[in-house]
This record gives sequence, structure tokens and C-alpha cells, in this order.
Amino acid sequence: MAKTQLNVRVDEGTARAARERALARGMSVNRYIEELVRQDTGEAGRTFVEAAADFMKQYGSVFAAETAEERHRSSATGTGDGRR
Repeated sequence: MAKTQLNVRVDEGTARAARERALARGMSVNRYIEELVRQDTGEAGRTFVEAAADFMKQYGSVFAAETAEERHRSSATGTGDGRR
């Protein structure tokens, strides 16, 4: 897809927030802004899936550990469903 340059002016706080949010997501400010516009124009489903995939890359091990701990508690209590 051909790219077009778009220049916008925002206050420094907004620019800082955009840089920080993009960095936190591991993407350029350009891609971050593109994703926001796509989301706003109805491509939220794809954006959500990409964000969820990024989230799971970062936190998947936390969920895996929690699931393993929950299974351990279930087998220890004999409930089979994680409740005590």
C-alpha cells in the first residue's frame, strides 16, 4: 500500500503520551497512530487481535504459571475446578 505523509500538530503532552504508548507497545509512533485511526474507522477486530497477541507475548508466562498453580490447588483440594 502506498504511504502518504501526514503532518499534525499536537501539544507536547499529547506527543509525549503518543511516544510513551508506542514504546510500551514496541512500535513506532507512526504505526501507533495508524492503529488508532484503523481502530476508529472500524478495523477494531484486527487491532484487538494484534493487541491481544502482543499482550500474550509479554504476559503469556504469567498466565501459564497461574494456570499451573490453579491446577495444583484443584488437585490438592480434590474439587477439580480450582475452588476450595
